[in-house]
Amino acid sequence: MNIEDRIILDVRNIIPRERHPKIFNTFDGLRTGEMMVLINDHDPKPLKYQLEAERPGQMEWKYIEQGPDIWKVEIVKK
Repeated sequence: MNIEDRIILDVRNIIPRERHPKIFNTFDGLRTGEMMVLINDHDPKPLKYQLEAERPGQMEWKYIEQGPDIWKVEIVKK
């Protein structure tokens, strides 16, 4: 996948209660093999557990940047 093919989703300016629905909608819109890069202001580890629980076996998760101010994660749809 080319870097320009990935979706960048920066949720830092989205109110917290709307973040997970936006992330799930974006993830659900990906085709197999497509990637999104999530940018957040804290470690999105709880989101990882939620995705694993609600979309078991459907994603690969890789940290690109781990804080302290900016967290970036590559999420690939399997």
